[in-house]
Amino acid sequence: MRLKIPAGYKIPAHAHPQDEHVTVISGSLHFGLGGKLDEAKAKTLKVYGNAHAAKRMPHFAFTTEETIIQMHGLGPQRITYVDAADDPGKKDS
Repeated sequence: MRLKIPAGYKIPAHAHPQDEHVTVISGSLHFGLGGKLDEAKAKTLKVYGNAHAAKRMPHFAFTTEETIIQMHGLGPQRITYVDAADDPGKKDS
C-alpha cells in the first residue's frame, strides 16, 4: 500500500497484529517506537529509508514535508491505537 501524507501530519502511537515494513518513496518520515508520539525519539527516514515494526510493537510517525511511503506486510492488517481517543475512525464529525 502506498500513502501520500501531507506535511505536518502526525500518526499517533499504534500497533498492528502483524509485522509492518515501511519504505520512504519521496520526502521524509520521522518514525519511532514506543507508546507515545515523542518527536525527540523519532528517527528521520529519507528516500529509500526503511523501518520495521514487529507485530504488536507500538510505533508512531510524523512528517515535516509532503511524503509518500510504501507499507507492506502480511494481511489482513488492522490498526489499534495505544490511546483509543487517537483513532480518527471514532472521532465525531
